[in-house]
Amino acid sequence: MNRRNLLRGSLGVTAAGALGGLVASGAEGAPQLPSDAEIYGVTTVDPLISQRADPWITKVAGTYYFTGSVPEYDRLVVRGSSTIAGLAGAEESVIWRRPATGTMGGHIWAPELHRIGGKWYLYFAAGDAGDVFRIRTYVMESALDDPRDPAGWSLKGQLITEWDGFTLDATSFHHRGKHYLVWAQSEPEIAVNTSLYIAEMANPWTLKSKPTRITTPTRSWEIQGYKVNEGPAVLIRNGKVFLTFSASATDARYCMGLLTADAGANLLKRESWVKTPDPIFVTSEATNRWGPGHNSFTVAEDGKTDVLVYHARDYRDITGDPLYDPNRHTRVQKLYWHEDGTPLFGIPVGDGGPIVRLSPDRNHFVRHVGDAFHVERSPRALEQTQFRFLKAADGTETVQSVDQPAKFLTVSGTTVSLSTTGTPVTRTATRDGVTIRVAPGRYLRSAAGRLTVGDKATAFKLS
Repeated sequence: MNRRNLLRGSLGVTAAGALGGLVASGAEGAPQLPSDAEIYGVTTVDPLISQRADPWITKVAGTYYFTGSVPEYDRLVVRGSSTIAGLAGAEESVIWRRPATGTMGGHIWAPELHRIGGKWYLYFAAGDAGDVFRIRTYVMESALDDPRDPAGWSLKGQLITEWDGFTLDATSFHHRGKHYLVWAQSEPEIAVNTSLYIAEMANPWTLKSKPTRITTPTRSWEIQGYKVNEGPAVLIRNGKVFLTFSASATDARYCMGLLTADAGANLLKRESWVKTPDPIFVTSEATNRWGPGHNSFTVAEDGKTDVLVYHARDYRDITGDPLYDPNRHTRVQKLYWHEDGTPLFGIPVGDGGPIVRLSPDRNHFVRHVGDAFHVERSPRALEQTQFRFLKAADGTETVQSVDQPAKFLTVSGTTVSLSTTGTPVTRTATRDGVTIRVAPGRYLRSAAGRLTVGDKATAFKLS
């Protein structure tokens, strides 16, 4: 497998293998480090798809399928590829267009594709021609294997909820033999724009149980511009059900929150869900990513690496209503995990190639705090442990900070810090990881919780 294929998303070595210090043998038996793309496990084309908001990527039978909101809010689209990266240039099929008049003739928002019981179902929100903001949720069905074929799709109708009110962003998931739906809705007599609700399903277009409100916007980060909880997405891992959602207005204040329930809990009980007090994914001015949100999850080609899919703009200031600004782009990046099994999101990363973390052992990571470098056990500030190796024409590399992309690892004597200049380094694969040479006979070392320089190299694992 060549490097070009790896960068296009055909990944062959798992991040777990790289973390364990696995190296392949070269032609002469010398250790050979997996590429950064293999280690990271996720394509880093950014944006993956331009002008597609509310992105949804699902993998079925070896194919990744994508759908999302188009700027015109007038149609439903699907594209597919054998790799995540391939979705960028994949042909887009229009499977349905809104009617010119009447019901569903208004705004078409936030479609999601789900494979349920051998059929495809597409949940989407639609307004009416005479009232584009009279938003309700509708369901499409296709019995064909390929959801890109418009001939297979038919409208099942409106998804009826407890109240006939503003309803959108439905997502579906199965857990322990039950089929659930989570969606956003404005409930009468609650003075917010939307809260999130869950119900068990009788079939993909009909609720079986009464809805349970599991979160409503009350915290300061949920009520900026609008009081909104919307865009739910579910990921079941490590004995927990994690449910991300988006909050506030759709400008730079848009952000993501997290609900967590035990996998064995009754998910229809409000008390089963615990909201993380602070947002878990927010705007990053340093990386020029504004208003990240309305996410989904998928799994990388290695079958193990969890991938966060989301939209964000690459500028802050918007002329007019942000809802009509077309430049919410689909982006993807690796989802990490804390030692306790909870997700670690970091920040929306900026432009550039694959990302790695440096570890002298399995539990410690190189981290910058400001411009100083430390080596710490499982730091929670993921973005301060992420770096990119940028190759120069002479074969050397500079080490770029991900959360401060204008700064690079710089060596002065035995002091290692971040600066705007950067010191060229050379990586060499070993049986235990990789050594990083900063000058003839001088290497990066981990010593007493610091990153320093010496004549004896530390073998860093990359993950």
